[in-house]
Amino acid sequence: MSQTPSDLKYAATHEWARLEEDGTVTVGITDHAQDALGDVVFVELPELETSFDAGDEAGVVESVKAASDIYAPVSGEVIEVNSALENEPEMVNSDPYNDGWFYRLKPADIDELDALMSAEDYALQCESE
Repeated sequence: MSQTPSDLKYAATHEWARLEEDGTVTVGITDHAQDALGDVVFVELPELETSFDAGDEAGVVESVKAASDIYAPVSGEVIEVNSALENEPEMVNSDPYNDGWFYRLKPADIDELDALMSAEDYALQCESE
């Protein structure tokens, strides 16, 4: 069974978003998503200072099975990327909610987080897929 931490918000496209103490939002893919992808071999991260609207394509994650787009769960500007994934993309598999994060945004509208799913709602979505 996949892990679904209750302190995160979830997009229907399997990204998670964590509001940090400094007001930024950290983004990654869920345990369910990395499990479905299989062994991650490459992650294409967004460029710094790129702005996205919620739902925009923000990168790509590739596994031995498939490639999948990564979408921005909220609007904002990329202020940091997890460059460790360039050499160790497998961190997405081993620790998707901590070391395997993808990027951080300065959100344009923090209230967009309210439109994302709770852990319970996301778990229900995964069960019905």
